[in-house]
Amino acid sequence: MDRIFHPWEGGEGKVSSQYEYALVELAKQDIANENYTTAIEKLNRALVYPRSLGEGKLPTANNNVIDFYLGYAYKQINDTQQANEHLRLATQGLEKPSSAMYYNDQPSDTIFYQGLAFEQLGQTKEANGKFHALISYGEKHIFDNFEMDYFAVSLPDALLFKDDHKSLNVIDCYYLIALGYLGLNQVDKAHTMMDKITKLTNNHQGMLRHCSFKKFSL
Repeated sequence: MDRIFHPWEGGEGKVSSQYEYALVELAKQDIANENYTTAIEKLNRALVYPRSLGEGKLPTANNNVIDFYLGYAYKQINDTQQANEHLRLATQGLEKPSSAMYYNDQPSDTIFYQGLAFEQLGQTKEANGKFHALISYGEKHIFDNFEMDYFAVSLPDALLFKDDHKSLNVIDCYYLIALGYLGLNQVDKAHTMMDKITKLTNNHQGMLRHCSFKKFSL
């Protein structure tokens, strides 16, 4: 918050995604300690990017993760109207998983939170549909050969030729399968997928976020 960031320091989503990630993880700690009002304050901060980040939020961005936790936190303080509104927002967005390689692509892991929000709203069929979609996509696309369009706009990385995109695709598919199994309460299968990820990388933030994930009660 004390530093003014510039595009060359991680523009196009790099710095802003860490800002969101940090606030959500801090809010989750508050929720675990039943400090719901404090969690709501942090989550509302995550919805708006401060000028210090050097970039604004895309108008097409969906806040599935933030809205899910806001909905749950409001539910715990018996604010049903706000809870249902944020949970409804959390169910919206990406219709089906896809490969998110560019800055303006919606991450497919947001579908996991759509499913969690449907569960909290009592719509089990819709929730399970989201979880199965993640597993199906991961299993179908794990052996895809991805070719980066180096002339595309909104590439999030400056070092275009450094990454092994085939390996990144495999990791992403393992991750989505793991989330699908977590949603379906098949925790052992989810952790098997996560173990596969750790053999390929030690810094996948999505996996780190969910490796000890436990569902909230309904």
